[in-house]
Amino acid sequence: MSILKVARMGHPVLRVPVRPLDRAEIASTTIQQLIDDMIETMEEYRGVGLAAPQVHEGVRLFVASLDAEESGDTRSEPVAIINPEIIVVGREMVEDWEGCLSIPEVRGRVPRAKEIKVRAFDRQGERVELSALDFPARVIQHETDHLDGILFFDRMRSLASLTFLEEYRRFWTKDKD
Repeated sequence: MSILKVARMGHPVLRVPVRPLDRAEIASTTIQQLIDDMIETMEEYRGVGLAAPQVHEGVRLFVASLDAEESGDTRSEPVAIINPEIIVVGREMVEDWEGCLSIPEVRGRVPRAKEIKVRAFDRQGERVELSALDFPARVIQHETDHLDGILFFDRMRSLASLTFLEEYRRFWTKDKD
């Protein structure tokens, strides 16, 4: 396995919608290796999700630790989500903090649907439907946005909450305790 180079904000690869994978492609050595490398890269950089465009790959695929705690201290077994289709459940939106491996050391408050369902393929090429609420729903929406060339601050209602990670920890995380 390999640690992959993560594209940073400003690289054009992050702004291009990517192509879906054919079901037959999913089992290929190339895609399986990409999934393994993306998981290793995500873990190396202590992320909870990583989309293929972030590692310069133009396919509709992301990996995520959907049961991870927001603090990043507890990790679940990462999953691969391929060709996701999001269905919003209900109307409730929640604004909360997000960060991104492609925008290091920056956080901002982003409104997202509180509850979603996602239809996709897993890494075995099997059709799956997952329900997600709160933080896992946020992660899925964030990573799916990457597949459409959207970065988290594109969704922000106001840029006033943009903050560097150091200031976030200093001034904003005390509200979480």
